[in-house]
Amino acid sequence: MDVKDDVTETEKPERPGGKPDRGTVIGRGVLWLAKWSLAIVAIAAGAWVLGFLVDKFWVALLPVALAIVVSTVLWPPTRWLTERGLKPALAASITVLGFIAILAGVIGLIVPSVVDQAPELADRSTEGVNRVRDWLQGPPLNVGEEQLNSGVSAIVDKLQSSAERIAGGVFTGVSTATSAIVTLFLVLVLAFFFVKDGPRLLPWLHSIIGSKGGRHIEEVLNRVWVTLGGFIRTQALVSLIDAVLIGGGLVILHVPLAAVLTVLTFLGGFVPIVGAFVAGALAVLVALVANGVTTALIVLAIIVVVQQLEGNVLQPVLQSRSMQLHAVVVLLAVTVGGSLYGIVGAFLAVPVVAVVAVILRYIGEQIDLQTAPLPEPTVDAADDSSDVKA
Repeated sequence: MDVKDDVTETEKPERPGGKPDRGTVIGRGVLWLAKWSLAIVAIAAGAWVLGFLVDKFWVALLPVALAIVVSTVLWPPTRWLTERGLKPALAASITVLGFIAILAGVIGLIVPSVVDQAPELADRSTEGVNRVRDWLQGPPLNVGEEQLNSGVSAIVDKLQSSAERIAGGVFTGVSTATSAIVTLFLVLVLAFFFVKDGPRLLPWLHSIIGSKGGRHIEEVLNRVWVTLGGFIRTQALVSLIDAVLIGGGLVILHVPLAAVLTVLTFLGGFVPIVGAFVAGALAVLVALVANGVTTALIVLAIIVVVQQLEGNVLQPVLQSRSMQLHAVVVLLAVTVGGSLYGIVGAFLAVPVVAVVAVILRYIGEQIDLQTAPLPEPTVDAADDSSDVKA
Protein backbone atom coordinates (compact mmCIF):
# COMPACT_ATOMS: atom_id res chain seq x y z
CA MET A 1 0.00 0.00 0.00
CA ASP A 2 2.80 2.40 0.82
CA VAL A 3 4.53 1.77 -2.51
CA LYS A 4 1.33 2.34 -4.47
CA ASP A 5 0.66 5.50 -2.60
CA ASP A 6 4.16 6.76 -3.37
CA VAL A 7 3.74 5.98 -7.10
CA THR A 8 0.41 7.73 -7.37
CA GLU A 9 1.75 10.75 -5.55
CA THR A 10 4.67 11.08 -7.99
CA GLU A 11 2.37 10.70 -11.01
CA LYS A 12 -0.02 13.39 -9.85
CA PRO A 13 0.70 16.64 -11.75
CA GLU A 14 -0.91 18.70 -9.05
CA ARG A 15 0.58 20.15 -5.93
CA PRO A 16 -1.02 19.79 -2.53
CA GLY A 17 -4.17 21.88 -2.50
CA GLY A 18 -5.39 20.77 -5.94
CA LYS A 19 -3.38 23.30 -8.03
CA PRO A 20 -1.13 22.14 -10.91
CA ASP A 21 2.58 22.82 -10.82
CA ARG A 22 4.39 25.21 -13.21
CA GLY A 23 5.50 22.47 -15.59
CA THR A 24 1.95 21.30 -16.10
CA VAL A 25 0.67 24.83 -16.74
CA ILE A 26 3.47 25.57 -19.23
CA GLY A 27 2.91 22.24 -20.99
CA ARG A 28 -0.81 22.92 -21.40
CA GLY A 29 -0.05 26.40 -22.77
CA VAL A 30 2.50 25.07 -25.24
CA LEU A 31 0.11 22.38 -26.44
CA TRP A 32 -2.67 24.97 -26.83
CA LEU A 33 -0.36 27.27 -28.78
CA ALA A 34 0.87 24.42 -30.98
CA LYS A 35 -2.67 23.33 -31.75
CA TRP A 36 -3.81 26.82 -32.79
CA SER A 37 -0.58 27.42 -34.70
CA LEU A 38 -1.22 24.32 -36.78
CA ALA A 39 -4.81 25.43 -37.34
CA ILE A 40 -3.66 28.89 -38.49
CA VAL A 41 -1.08 27.35 -40.83
CA ALA A 42 -3.73 25.06 -42.30
CA ILE A 43 -6.11 27.99 -42.81
CA ALA A 44 -3.34 30.05 -44.45
CA ALA A 45 -2.50 27.14 -46.76
CA GLY A 46 -6.15 26.77 -47.68
CA ALA A 47 -6.41 30.51 -48.38
CA TRP A 48 -3.31 30.32 -50.58
CA VAL A 49 -4.75 27.40 -52.54
CA LEU A 50 -8.05 29.27 -52.92
CA GLY A 51 -6.23 32.37 -54.18
CA PHE A 52 -4.21 30.24 -56.60
CA LEU A 53 -7.39 28.67 -58.00
CA VAL A 54 -9.11 32.05 -58.28
CA ASP A 55 -6.13 33.43 -60.18
CA LYS A 56 -6.04 30.43 -62.55
CA PHE A 57 -9.80 30.45 -63.20
CA TRP A 58 -10.22 34.24 -63.07
CA VAL A 59 -11.28 34.30 -66.74
CA ALA A 60 -14.32 32.16 -65.87
CA LEU A 61 -14.95 33.60 -62.40
CA LEU A 62 -14.97 37.24 -63.55
CA PRO A 63 -18.07 36.93 -65.79
CA VAL A 64 -19.84 34.93 -63.07
CA ALA A 65 -19.10 37.56 -60.41
CA LEU A 66 -20.17 40.43 -62.65
CA ALA A 67 -23.29 38.52 -63.70
CA ILE A 68 -24.28 38.04 -60.06
CA VAL A 69 -23.90 41.77 -59.47
CA VAL A 70 -25.98 42.56 -62.56
CA SER A 71 -28.59 39.97 -61.52
CA THR A 72 -29.16 41.74 -58.20
CA VAL A 73 -30.20 44.80 -60.21
CA LEU A 74 -32.26 42.91 -62.78
CA TRP A 75 -34.07 40.58 -60.38
CA PRO A 76 -36.64 43.07 -58.95
CA PRO A 77 -38.09 44.03 -62.37
CA THR A 78 -37.99 40.39 -63.46
CA ARG A 79 -39.90 39.33 -60.34
CA TRP A 80 -42.41 42.14 -60.91
CA LEU A 81 -43.02 40.94 -64.47
CA THR A 82 -43.41 37.29 -63.43
CA GLU A 83 -45.92 38.29 -60.75
CA ARG A 84 -47.96 39.96 -63.54
CA GLY A 85 -48.24 36.63 -65.37
CA LEU A 86 -45.23 36.62 -67.69
CA LYS A 87 -43.16 33.47 -68.00
CA PRO A 88 -39.69 33.61 -66.40
CA ALA A 89 -37.90 33.37 -69.75
CA LEU A 90 -39.88 36.25 -71.26
CA ALA A 91 -39.52 38.40 -68.14
CA ALA A 92 -35.77 37.80 -68.00
CA SER A 93 -35.44 38.60 -71.70
CA ILE A 94 -37.24 41.92 -71.28
CA THR A 95 -35.10 43.00 -68.33
CA VAL A 96 -31.82 41.98 -69.98
CA LEU A 97 -32.71 43.75 -73.22
CA GLY A 98 -33.69 46.84 -71.23
CA PHE A 99 -30.36 46.74 -69.43
CA ILE A 100 -28.54 46.48 -72.78
CA ALA A 101 -30.48 49.47 -74.11
CA ILE A 102 -29.59 51.58 -71.05
CA LEU A 103 -25.95 50.53 -71.27
CA ALA A 104 -25.82 51.38 -74.98
CA GLY A 105 -27.43 54.76 -74.31
CA VAL A 106 -24.83 55.59 -71.66
CA ILE A 107 -21.98 54.64 -73.99
CA GLY A 108 -23.58 56.66 -76.78
CA LEU A 109 -23.75 59.63 -74.42
CA ILE A 110 -20.10 59.44 -73.41
CA VAL A 111 -18.28 58.76 -76.68
CA PRO A 112 -19.58 61.68 -78.80
CA SER A 113 -19.00 64.11 -75.94
CA VAL A 114 -15.41 62.98 -75.54
CA VAL A 115 -14.74 63.15 -79.28
CA ASP A 116 -16.24 66.62 -79.60
CA GLN A 117 -14.69 68.25 -76.54
CA ALA A 118 -11.34 66.47 -76.26
CA PRO A 119 -9.49 68.82 -78.72
CA GLU A 120 -10.74 71.91 -76.89
CA LEU A 121 -9.80 70.38 -73.55
CA ALA A 122 -6.32 69.55 -74.86
CA ASP A 123 -5.80 73.12 -76.07
CA ARG A 124 -6.93 74.56 -72.75
CA SER A 125 -4.75 72.09 -70.90
CA THR A 126 -1.70 73.32 -72.83
CA GLU A 127 -2.67 76.91 -72.09
CA GLY A 128 -3.13 76.10 -68.41
CA VAL A 129 0.27 74.37 -68.21
CA ASN A 130 1.99 77.38 -69.83
CA ARG A 131 0.22 79.71 -67.43
CA VAL A 132 1.33 77.66 -64.43
CA ARG A 133 4.91 77.60 -65.81
CA ASP A 134 4.96 81.42 -66.14
CA TRP A 135 3.57 81.81 -62.62
CA LEU A 136 6.22 79.50 -61.13
CA GLN A 137 9.05 81.33 -62.92
CA GLY A 138 7.87 84.73 -61.67
CA PRO A 139 7.93 86.19 -58.15
CA PRO A 140 7.71 85.22 -55.39
CA LEU A 141 8.80 81.63 -56.25
CA ASN A 142 11.31 82.42 -59.02
CA VAL A 143 11.77 78.75 -59.90
CA GLY A 144 14.63 78.14 -62.35
CA GLU A 145 13.95 76.81 -65.81
CA GLU A 146 16.08 73.69 -65.26
CA GLN A 147 14.27 72.83 -62.03
CA LEU A 148 10.95 73.44 -63.72
CA ASN A 149 11.82 71.24 -66.69
CA SER A 150 12.98 68.42 -64.41
CA GLY A 151 9.80 68.72 -62.37
CA VAL A 152 7.61 68.65 -65.46
CA SER A 153 9.51 65.62 -66.78
CA ALA A 154 9.00 63.81 -63.47
CA ILE A 155 5.28 64.57 -63.53
CA VAL A 156 4.96 63.41 -67.14
CA ASP A 157 6.81 60.18 -66.38
CA LYS A 158 4.59 59.59 -63.36
CA LEU A 159 1.43 60.19 -65.39
CA GLN A 160 2.64 57.85 -68.13
CA SER A 161 3.44 55.07 -65.65
CA SER A 162 0.11 55.62 -63.91
CA ALA A 163 -1.70 55.48 -67.24
CA GLU A 164 -0.01 52.19 -68.05
CA ARG A 165 -1.01 50.74 -64.68
CA ILE A 166 -4.56 52.00 -65.08
CA ALA A 167 -4.83 50.60 -68.60
CA GLY A 168 -3.42 47.29 -67.40
CA GLY A 169 -5.78 47.25 -64.45
CA VAL A 170 -8.83 47.89 -66.58
CA PHE A 171 -8.14 44.86 -68.74
CA THR A 172 -6.82 42.54 -66.02
CA GLY A 173 -8.77 39.32 -66.34
CA VAL A 174 -10.53 40.61 -69.44
CA SER A 175 -7.79 40.49 -72.05
CA THR A 176 -7.34 36.74 -71.57
CA ALA A 177 -11.01 36.29 -72.44
CA THR A 178 -10.17 37.51 -76.00
CA SER A 179 -11.85 40.91 -75.57
CA ALA A 180 -14.07 42.97 -73.29
CA ILE A 181 -16.95 42.38 -75.70
CA VAL A 182 -16.76 38.62 -75.16
CA THR A 183 -16.72 39.11 -71.38
CA LEU A 184 -19.70 41.47 -71.58
CA PHE A 185 -21.57 38.93 -73.71
CA LEU A 186 -20.90 36.19 -71.16
CA VAL A 187 -22.05 38.47 -68.34
CA LEU A 188 -25.34 39.20 -70.07
CA VAL A 189 -25.97 35.53 -70.93
CA LEU A 190 -25.20 34.40 -67.38
CA ALA A 191 -27.33 37.18 -65.91
CA PHE A 192 -30.22 36.04 -68.10
CA PHE A 193 -30.03 32.49 -66.77
CA PHE A 194 -29.52 33.67 -63.19
CA VAL A 195 -32.66 35.81 -63.15
CA LYS A 196 -34.65 33.17 -65.08
CA ASP A 197 -33.65 30.05 -63.11
CA GLY A 198 -32.47 31.63 -59.85
CA PRO A 199 -35.51 30.59 -57.72
CA ARG A 200 -34.84 26.94 -58.57
CA LEU A 201 -31.20 27.04 -57.46
CA LEU A 202 -31.72 26.81 -53.69
CA PRO A 203 -34.10 23.80 -53.77
CA TRP A 204 -31.65 22.02 -56.08
CA LEU A 205 -28.71 22.68 -53.73
CA HIS A 206 -30.82 21.57 -50.77
CA SER A 207 -31.59 18.27 -52.46
CA ILE A 208 -27.93 17.70 -53.39
CA ILE A 209 -26.38 18.57 -50.02
CA GLY A 210 -29.04 17.05 -47.79
CA SER A 211 -31.41 18.37 -45.17
CA LYS A 212 -28.85 19.07 -42.40
CA GLY A 213 -26.22 20.94 -44.38
CA GLY A 214 -28.69 22.21 -46.96
CA ARG A 215 -30.54 24.16 -44.29
CA HIS A 216 -27.42 26.15 -43.43
CA ILE A 217 -26.43 26.66 -47.08
CA GLU A 218 -29.91 27.85 -47.99
CA GLU A 219 -30.05 30.31 -45.09
CA VAL A 220 -26.57 31.69 -45.83
CA LEU A 221 -27.27 32.10 -49.55
CA ASN A 222 -30.58 33.84 -48.83
CA ARG A 223 -28.83 36.29 -46.52
CA VAL A 224 -26.01 36.82 -49.01
CA TRP A 225 -28.47 37.53 -51.82
CA VAL A 226 -30.49 39.99 -49.73
CA THR A 227 -27.35 41.76 -48.49
CA LEU A 228 -25.68 41.88 -51.90
CA GLY A 229 -28.81 43.05 -53.66
CA GLY A 230 -29.50 45.72 -51.05
CA PHE A 231 -25.89 46.89 -51.16
CA ILE A 232 -25.76 47.19 -54.96
CA ARG A 233 -29.15 48.90 -55.27
CA THR A 234 -28.37 51.29 -52.43
CA GLN A 235 -24.98 52.17 -53.90
CA ALA A 236 -26.63 52.70 -57.28
CA LEU A 237 -29.20 55.07 -55.78
CA VAL A 238 -26.60 56.98 -53.76
CA SER A 239 -24.28 57.18 -56.77
CA LEU A 240 -27.15 58.41 -58.94
CA ILE A 241 -27.97 61.20 -56.47
CA ASP A 242 -24.28 62.19 -56.29
CA ALA A 243 -23.98 62.18 -60.07
CA VAL A 244 -27.13 64.30 -60.55
CA LEU A 245 -26.07 66.90 -57.98
CA ILE A 246 -22.42 67.12 -59.06
CA GLY A 247 -23.27 66.87 -62.76
CA GLY A 248 -25.87 69.62 -62.41
CA GLY A 249 -23.24 71.86 -60.85
CA LEU A 250 -20.81 71.12 -63.69
CA VAL A 251 -23.46 71.93 -66.32
CA ILE A 252 -24.40 75.20 -64.61
CA LEU A 253 -20.73 76.20 -64.43
CA HIS A 254 -20.22 75.25 -68.11
CA VAL A 255 -17.39 72.81 -67.32
CA PRO A 256 -16.27 70.83 -70.40
CA LEU A 257 -17.00 67.08 -70.48
CA ALA A 258 -19.75 67.54 -67.88
CA ALA A 259 -21.67 64.50 -69.16
CA VAL A 260 -18.58 62.31 -69.04
CA LEU A 261 -17.68 63.50 -65.55
CA THR A 262 -21.25 62.85 -64.40
CA VAL A 263 -21.14 59.26 -65.63
CA LEU A 264 -17.71 58.75 -64.04
CA THR A 265 -19.08 60.10 -60.75
CA PHE A 266 -21.92 57.58 -60.92
CA LEU A 267 -19.56 54.69 -61.68
CA GLY A 268 -17.08 55.85 -59.04
CA GLY A 269 -19.77 55.56 -56.40
CA PHE A 270 -19.54 51.76 -56.68
CA VAL A 271 -15.95 51.93 -55.42
CA PRO A 272 -16.46 53.58 -52.02
CA ILE A 273 -13.97 56.20 -50.78
CA VAL A 274 -11.46 55.72 -53.60
CA GLY A 275 -13.94 56.09 -56.48
CA ALA A 276 -15.53 59.25 -55.11
CA PHE A 277 -12.11 60.79 -54.47
CA VAL A 278 -10.80 60.02 -57.97
CA ALA A 279 -13.96 61.22 -59.74
CA GLY A 280 -14.05 64.41 -57.67
CA ALA A 281 -10.37 65.14 -58.24
CA LEU A 282 -10.83 64.66 -62.00
CA ALA A 283 -13.79 67.05 -62.06
CA VAL A 284 -11.83 69.71 -60.15
CA LEU A 285 -8.83 69.27 -62.46
CA VAL A 286 -10.93 69.68 -65.60
CA ALA A 287 -12.64 72.76 -64.15
CA LEU A 288 -9.26 74.24 -63.18
CA VAL A 289 -7.74 73.75 -66.61
CA ALA A 290 -10.80 74.80 -68.61
CA ASN A 291 -12.50 77.50 -66.52
CA GLY A 292 -9.93 78.79 -64.04
CA VAL A 293 -9.30 78.77 -60.31
CA THR A 294 -12.64 80.27 -59.26
CA THR A 295 -14.71 77.65 -61.05
CA ALA A 296 -12.44 74.88 -59.74
CA LEU A 297 -12.98 76.08 -56.15
CA ILE A 298 -16.74 76.19 -56.68
CA VAL A 299 -16.66 72.63 -58.09
CA LEU A 300 -14.58 71.51 -55.11
CA ALA A 301 -17.10 73.06 -52.71
CA ILE A 302 -19.99 71.32 -54.50
CA ILE A 303 -18.22 67.96 -54.31
CA VAL A 304 -17.41 68.38 -50.61
CA VAL A 305 -21.04 69.32 -49.79
CA VAL A 306 -22.41 66.36 -51.78
CA GLN A 307 -19.97 63.95 -50.16
CA GLN A 308 -20.97 65.21 -46.71
CA LEU A 309 -24.63 64.78 -47.65
CA GLU A 310 -23.90 61.24 -48.78
CA GLY A 311 -21.92 60.25 -45.70
CA ASN A 312 -24.16 61.85 -43.08
CA VAL A 313 -27.66 61.60 -44.59
CA LEU A 314 -27.98 59.25 -47.56
CA GLN A 315 -25.94 56.30 -46.32
CA PRO A 316 -27.47 56.13 -42.80
CA VAL A 317 -31.01 56.53 -44.16
CA LEU A 318 -30.83 54.27 -47.20
CA GLN A 319 -28.50 51.59 -45.86
CA SER A 320 -29.25 49.53 -42.78
CA ARG A 321 -26.69 49.03 -40.05
CA SER A 322 -26.20 45.35 -40.83
CA MET A 323 -24.94 46.14 -44.34
CA GLN A 324 -22.44 48.82 -43.40
CA LEU A 325 -18.74 48.12 -43.21
CA HIS A 326 -16.15 50.13 -41.37
CA ALA A 327 -14.30 52.64 -43.52
CA VAL A 328 -10.95 50.98 -42.73
CA VAL A 329 -12.25 47.60 -43.92
CA VAL A 330 -13.64 49.16 -47.09
CA LEU A 331 -10.41 51.02 -47.83
CA LEU A 332 -8.26 47.92 -47.28
CA ALA A 333 -10.59 45.80 -49.41
CA VAL A 334 -10.52 48.29 -52.28
CA THR A 335 -6.73 48.58 -52.03
CA VAL A 336 -6.18 44.81 -52.07
CA GLY A 337 -8.73 44.23 -54.83
CA GLY A 338 -7.29 47.00 -56.97
CA SER A 339 -3.71 45.79 -56.52
CA LEU A 340 -4.63 42.21 -57.44
CA TYR A 341 -7.15 42.67 -60.26
CA GLY A 342 -7.11 46.35 -61.19
CA ILE A 343 -10.26 48.44 -61.44
CA VAL A 344 -12.44 45.34 -61.73
CA GLY A 345 -11.01 44.04 -58.46
CA ALA A 346 -11.60 47.38 -56.75
CA PHE A 347 -15.21 47.31 -57.96
CA LEU A 348 -15.84 43.76 -56.71
CA ALA A 349 -13.89 44.16 -53.45
CA VAL A 350 -16.67 45.70 -51.35
CA PRO A 351 -19.41 43.24 -52.43
CA VAL A 352 -17.04 40.34 -51.69
CA VAL A 353 -16.24 41.73 -48.23
CA ALA A 354 -19.96 42.27 -47.59
CA VAL A 355 -20.64 38.63 -48.48
CA VAL A 356 -17.80 37.43 -46.23
CA ALA A 357 -19.21 39.56 -43.41
CA VAL A 358 -22.61 37.89 -43.80
CA ILE A 359 -21.04 34.42 -43.68
CA LEU A 360 -18.96 35.27 -40.60
CA ARG A 361 -22.01 36.76 -38.90
CA TYR A 362 -23.98 33.56 -39.50
CA ILE A 363 -21.11 31.42 -38.17
CA GLY A 364 -21.02 33.62 -35.08
CA GLU A 365 -24.74 33.08 -34.55
CA GLN A 366 -24.30 29.31 -34.75
CA ILE A 367 -21.40 29.46 -32.27
CA ASP A 368 -23.55 31.48 -29.89
CA LEU A 369 -26.29 28.88 -30.14
CA GLN A 370 -23.82 26.11 -29.29
CA THR A 371 -22.16 27.96 -26.40
CA ALA A 372 -25.17 29.70 -24.88
CA PRO A 373 -25.73 28.67 -21.24
CA LEU A 374 -28.74 26.54 -20.47
CA PRO A 375 -31.64 28.40 -18.88
CA GLU A 376 -31.81 28.00 -15.13
CA PRO A 377 -34.80 26.08 -13.79
CA THR A 378 -37.63 28.29 -12.65
CA VAL A 379 -39.10 28.27 -9.19
CA ASP A 380 -42.24 26.52 -10.38
CA ALA A 381 -40.20 23.73 -11.95
CA ALA A 382 -38.26 23.26 -8.70
CA ASP A 383 -41.50 23.10 -6.73
CA ASP A 384 -42.94 20.55 -9.16
CA SER A 385 -39.86 18.34 -8.83
CA SER A 386 -40.05 18.48 -5.03
CA ASP A 387 -43.73 17.52 -5.20
CA VAL A 388 -42.90 14.56 -7.41
CA LYS A 389 -40.24 13.37 -4.95
CA ALA A 390 -42.68 13.74 -2.13
